[in-house]
Amino acid sequence: MAKKTAKKKVAKKKVAKKTATRKTAARKTSARKTATSQVQDYAHEIWLAGLGAFSMAQQEGGKLYEQSRKSVESTSSKVIGESNKLFERLVKEGGKLENKGRKAANETVSGVRDDVESRVGKVRETAQSNWDKLEKVFEQRVARALSRLGVPTSDEIKQLSNRVAELNKQVRALSEQQKKGAAAPAASSPSKSAASTKS
Repeated sequence: MAKKTAKKKVAKKKVAKKTATRKTAARKTSARKTATSQVQDYAHEIWLAGLGAFSMAQQEGGKLYEQSRKSVESTSSKVIGESNKLFERLVKEGGKLENKGRKAANETVSGVRDDVESRVGKVRETAQSNWDKLEKVFEQRVARALSRLGVPTSDEIKQLSNRVAELNKQVRALSEQQKKGAAAPAASSPSKSAASTKS
């Protein structure tokens, strides 16, 4: 009996162990089911949070887009206005600088022009002087060459022309005297012939 009781106890223990194992397994399974359902619940909540974030992003994004568009439009109109003002200012400054540059250039050019003209005048005078000297040297050399060849110079030709003109005057004067002198003896020769006939 003792053996039977012991067997019963062992059997009870085995049954208790099996029951405990089943309960533990059931707990584990329910814990697994609970953990799985919790994970599923969390995943679902995360999904819903994502959808909510997407919806809010759309709403807020639209608002932000409108705000940024308005901000960009107002900023761009300000930038355009400021850039126009800046451009006009730059044009004015450029005009001033151009006028200053022109004045400086004109002053420089007029100074350079005066300097160049004075130098050109000096060079022209020097060139004219040198040309005159060269002309005289050339004339002298040509005159020497012509005199070596026996060709009279222009001065000698002028002297000869003047001498010829004087001689022509003297010849005319002599010829007129001869005519007068020949006419006078002819008038006196009829009276001589008359006197010789009387004798």
